[in-house]
Amino acid sequence: MFTLLKRARRHPRRRAVTPLRAALPLSLMAHAAWSATPVAAAAAADSPASETETALAPVVVTAQSVAPVRSPLDPNLPATVTTVTPDQSQYWNVTTPEDVLKYAPNLAVRKRFIGDPNATIAVRGTSNAQTARGLVYADGLLLSNFLGNTWTFAPRWSMVFADDIARTDVFYGPYSALYPGNSIGATVAITTRMPTQFEADAKVQAYTQHFDLFGIDRNFNGTNTTATVGDRIGKFSFLIGFDHLENTGQPLQFATFAQSRTPATAADTPVTGARFYNDQFNARTAVLGTQAEGIERTFQDQLRVKLAYDLTNTLQAGFALGYWHQKYNSDTTSFLRDAAGNPVYSGRVNIEGFEYNIPAATFAPSMGSSENFLYGLSLRTHNDSGWNAEAVASYFDITQSIARTAKSGVPGDGPGTLTDGSGSGWKSLDLRTSWTPTQSAGLAAHALSFGYHYDNYFLDNVTSNTDAWRDGAGASFANAFTGRTRTQAVYAQDAWRFLPRWAFTYGVRYENWNAYDGSRALGGTSLAYGDVSQSHWSPKASLSFDATNELTLRASIGRAYRFPTVGELFQGQINGVSIVNSNPNLQPEDDLSKELTAEWMHGNGVYRFTLFQDDVKNTILSQTNTTVIPNVTNFQNIGKVRSRGAEASYEGEDVLIRGLDLAANVAYTQSKIIENSNNPASVGKYFYRIPLWRVNAVATYRATAKMAGTLALRYSGRQYNTLTNTDVNPNTYGGTSTYAVVDAKFTYKPSKKTELGVGVDNLFDRRYYVFHPYPGRTFYVEGRIGI
Repeated sequence: MFTLLKRARRHPRRRAVTPLRAALPLSLMAHAAWSATPVAAAAAADSPASETETALAPVVVTAQSVAPVRSPLDPNLPATVTTVTPDQSQYWNVTTPEDVLKYAPNLAVRKRFIGDPNATIAVRGTSNAQTARGLVYADGLLLSNFLGNTWTFAPRWSMVFADDIARTDVFYGPYSALYPGNSIGATVAITTRMPTQFEADAKVQAYTQHFDLFGIDRNFNGTNTTATVGDRIGKFSFLIGFDHLENTGQPLQFATFAQSRTPATAADTPVTGARFYNDQFNARTAVLGTQAEGIERTFQDQLRVKLAYDLTNTLQAGFALGYWHQKYNSDTTSFLRDAAGNPVYSGRVNIEGFEYNIPAATFAPSMGSSENFLYGLSLRTHNDSGWNAEAVASYFDITQSIARTAKSGVPGDGPGTLTDGSGSGWKSLDLRTSWTPTQSAGLAAHALSFGYHYDNYFLDNVTSNTDAWRDGAGASFANAFTGRTRTQAVYAQDAWRFLPRWAFTYGVRYENWNAYDGSRALGGTSLAYGDVSQSHWSPKASLSFDATNELTLRASIGRAYRFPTVGELFQGQINGVSIVNSNPNLQPEDDLSKELTAEWMHGNGVYRFTLFQDDVKNTILSQTNTTVIPNVTNFQNIGKVRSRGAEASYEGEDVLIRGLDLAANVAYTQSKIIENSNNPASVGKYFYRIPLWRVNAVATYRATAKMAGTLALRYSGRQYNTLTNTDVNPNTYGGTSTYAVVDAKFTYKPSKKTELGVGVDNLFDRRYYVFHPYPGRTFYVEGRIGI
């Protein structure tokens, strides 16, 4: 378990009480990542400082410019919380913000290559394809892309610099009324730092991997450069940074054809170069080259500006600007050669005596560009007790989203398609007030939190045919999709310590959801969808008991509704320019989550054991309805999915020897389909892409104040790539692998402001897959200098 509990480990019995002050950064979401109500700690701290009563609240550890981090099992917390800090992640191979989560308990990041904009998270019973079940915030600004619910709608991690992260909090399940039903999986709250004096920092990273698969045998390289400057001048503070990333990823997608049984004819072109392998269904399959997301070359520029001004001693205003621009091109390659050695891209060919008919678009390359802006405004009070309030508004503007794909694999600037998603984005507003009891309020004091939430997601997508796919304008209309969703919510929550060792946190959230302005145009026809609206109540409750000064027990239960996204309702799944039928009749996911947790603080370590169960009705996933003819594939409601599991974790400092820090966690999750009327063959089968086991272990040895070495393990067990569990050969291209990957890094700090690092991910060059192949052995070298 990743928590900043260093003082608690050194002095496990001296659990001093420090109120969680509203004066610290009160970002709505980041703040609540460690407390169901922002004032709950003060309620626990209001009792007299006797030996018994001081044990009721865990140690609070403070850090410069960062709100204090409390024990993840504070009695006022309604959920299991994991916290990752720079004290830990500085010794890991981190290039982009999502890398700080790579060893978190029962969580995995689907990051296919460095710079992958589609890096999704999977946690407990939520797969990496269910992106609308994960909330991600940066300083209270919403980064979750709920325009859809699949890989192409990953959180916009690019709005954060990895080196500017002061803390990342992850808490599991929908147990807090402060969060919407998208928290069914987990909520990630990123808090970035603010300077207290002048500082300037520059960092350069270079990385390379060697990749060998299906005849692709070469090195793929990249670099990342970051520079930041910040200061605090009186009441004004600022932090400005720029980041430039370049990388060439390994091949992601290959052109595959099932073994043909049709004898070749004299009219078929004899070719060589095809490779064969057994696919996830153990069927012999021909690999003819790379296609679609082939070898992707990406260029990304990022700018982040963060400003804060103290209007009074208790009132602070903030502004944030994030900018991200990307250009990419995906090169494709045909392995096939005719008798003269010329590449073959399409037509009827003879491979080993059998006929294959290759469509013209099989090896079609693609390219694109995107430009995103994130604007954020905040206004917060920070009184030690009594009432506090905050307002956080954000606007994520996709000013440019262009994807170009050729219609043929033949080199040149021929015809193709142009997909334009510019103008899409989302807006959010959070208003919140809280009451913190005074020190003299006594045990019966209530810590209250009330709030209002608003978000509006809007999607506009137009695809045109073009005569010049690389840079031509749209010549004729192909299709268009548009739609809007709007959610408004109010909530209330109370943390009540009603006995010296007992605490009860309870709350309720009311949400009203609307989908409107949905339309679809294909060729010369168009269809406007009717507006839909639903409202639901989501109650939550958590009971905590301090069994001893070191052992705390907690039981939590919560209901949550995850409403459909714009893409699921009106556009379906987008994969390049491929459109899967939309479904405007989707019902929201209805989840009942339960959790039992025990935490034991002993010696220099913290132990946690958790049992959890999620029963989700109307789970939304793209599947094929096999009960109708012809079959229909689109986003559908699955009657019921049940996920049960157990997690155990340990984190210790100076374990066995001074300077050795160890974190290890293991999780077992059994996620099964209980009801599915549209695909009866899936009932009783394991749910999509939920591994039975996840294991992580990280050991860092700080040999001296200047030198440290890290060795880490990531393991993911058996999981299925189909709802009917027919993928019997998962450890191959197109499948979803079981894998064990070892990472390592050596860090040297010549001075306080300089740092050198050398590392490697996937040390033993394991070839493993998430349909696409993951990177091979990747080496890192980095240097940093600061003022």
